[in-house]
Amino acid sequence: MPSPTPDASGAALGSILSQRQEDGRLHPLGFLLESFKGAKQNYDTHNKELLAIIRSFEYWRIFLEGTPQPITVFTDHRNLEYWKESRTFNQRHAQWHLLLAGYNFQIVYCPGKQSGKPDALSQCADHADIPPADQTMLPDPVFANVALVTPKKELQRQIKASLDQDESLEEILQFLQNESKAPPSIKRAFKDYEMEAGLLFYQGRIVVPDVGTLRTDLLRIFHNSPLAGHPGRQRTLELVSRTYYWPGIRANTYWHVDSCEICQRIWKPKYTSIPPQPLELPSRLWQHVSYNMIVDLPKDGNCDSILVIMDSFTKYVILVECSKKLKAPELADLFLRHVWKRYGMPEKTISDRGRVFNNKFLKALYQRLGIDPHFSLAYHPQSDGQTERVNPTVKHFLRAYSGVNQKDWVKWLPMAEFAYNNAVHSSTGKSPFKALYGWEPSLTPSNVPTDVPEADNLATQMEEQWQEIEAALWQSKTRMVAGEVGEPLDPKLTKQRLGPFKVTGKISDRAYRLELLPTMRIHNVFYVGLLSKVKRDKKRNFENRPPPVTVDGEEEYEVEGITDMEERNGKWFFRVKWKGYGSEENTWEPRENLKNAKKILEKFEKEMKKKALGAAKALRGGAVS
Repeated sequence: MPSPTPDASGAALGSILSQRQEDGRLHPLGFLLESFKGAKQNYDTHNKELLAIIRSFEYWRIFLEGTPQPITVFTDHRNLEYWKESRTFNQRHAQWHLLLAGYNFQIVYCPGKQSGKPDALSQCADHADIPPADQTMLPDPVFANVALVTPKKELQRQIKASLDQDESLEEILQFLQNESKAPPSIKRAFKDYEMEAGLLFYQGRIVVPDVGTLRTDLLRIFHNSPLAGHPGRQRTLELVSRTYYWPGIRANTYWHVDSCEICQRIWKPKYTSIPPQPLELPSRLWQHVSYNMIVDLPKDGNCDSILVIMDSFTKYVILVECSKKLKAPELADLFLRHVWKRYGMPEKTISDRGRVFNNKFLKALYQRLGIDPHFSLAYHPQSDGQTERVNPTVKHFLRAYSGVNQKDWVKWLPMAEFAYNNAVHSSTGKSPFKALYGWEPSLTPSNVPTDVPEADNLATQMEEQWQEIEAALWQSKTRMVAGEVGEPLDPKLTKQRLGPFKVTGKISDRAYRLELLPTMRIHNVFYVGLLSKVKRDKKRNFENRPPPVTVDGEEEYEVEGITDMEERNGKWFFRVKWKGYGSEENTWEPRENLKNAKKILEKFEKEMKKKALGAAKALRGGAVS
């Protein structure tokens, strides 16, 4: 997202449009330089600074207008805070107010030394040749970090004033006052300390006393502020340590980052919570059976799905065409005809929690037959990973032929099953066919012709098909090795994490039961890889974010307020502040998504109409009531 950095001096304004690149630095995209002419030369400082922002928006309108995410405007002038107060607008101010309403932006204070380039532009020497009601030009929300980031001079003044209040620094300060009289051992111990301009330095870095919230304020500047962007442990430590030092700075910084509420919600751990633990291994053929379904295939007769059944011991797969609307008794009948009549009854079944596999009928049947059913954990399909890994192979195989005839995949299914079972499985080193039967089947038909043309044609066709099948299977398996085989499905539920939730029971080392709210209609047992222990800093509040409420089967979050609106291709979108979430997670939503927040929407629209009416009257020179 491009970011303008405007500045104004007595004679001119300057601005740089920059964008953050892959190296994390802002790189310039364009420059603006204008002299003040005519009446503009007589503008006071806050008007000139605001004009620099206005001209930046006008000059780079094509890049900055109507952005879904807020534009960051960097400025080194506190004079803009003048516009936070309610003021009497003249005609020029009303025009500026209307122009600013078309931009989604926030102002970030950046000290002059950090924004020297626009200063250099605006301060070039060759540029030296019945009242309306009060309104607010720049409301508080556009100032992203005015209250958050303490100016450098003010911060150092506080450090200087607090040095003598930290008892741990008392001996060092006394040594520096009478350095010549100190014994050699003390001189060696404190040789890296020095005083300069009332500040205590250690190896060239300012020592921060342990007084009040000084250290916490610094950590917030170098971690929480928009200029820092919530970096990780090491990067935050590096930023703070460039200028400041105190004993235990590493531990304090790491704890600040670890206990940061936003970071705990948005960062996904780079390590696995526990080592991968495979399922219990079977000791014989068809002792453990995994099954799953591939659904929503092109309709072929009454079939639009495939039931995938796998023997966990040999990895042998059975593919059965079926309907997505398969009922539990029908599933049991398919098992009877394709598995149980050939290989006997399994001791354990493994499947996901779909309604076809997890219902009262099958549970009662399993109990009667002495079968132990196992289901994958909430949002953790890896526990049913064997059939999950078969699915991409089968779908890729069928996709290879759907280009010819998309609705004849059922006749290809026996060939797909044979091709899969005839290929060597990586976990056994043998083909599932050989692991089950002890011998390899013949793949190539005989070349000896017969006296029956139809039989010859069928044999030739089958030979061609087997060659195509073999190529398709190996292509799919090669792709799986590169990007799919062995990789679990992404376990992340949403971009943000919910909670904290209370642990009500430990199912095993891999799963825990949580106390969820009644509105969260999901299974309450979770894989441990999705969970992390909350770290709380007593000095900071950790807000419990409300989980979504399920309305008509859809998750909904509560609207706290609406902060802005804009038109996109004839359709209005509203910027929504969600209850329990920070402003950085505001989103643009169309009107139809706010049907359960009608009162808030009506209130916002009423306020916007009132502001527009007031601005219009101000332009005509009339009074606003």
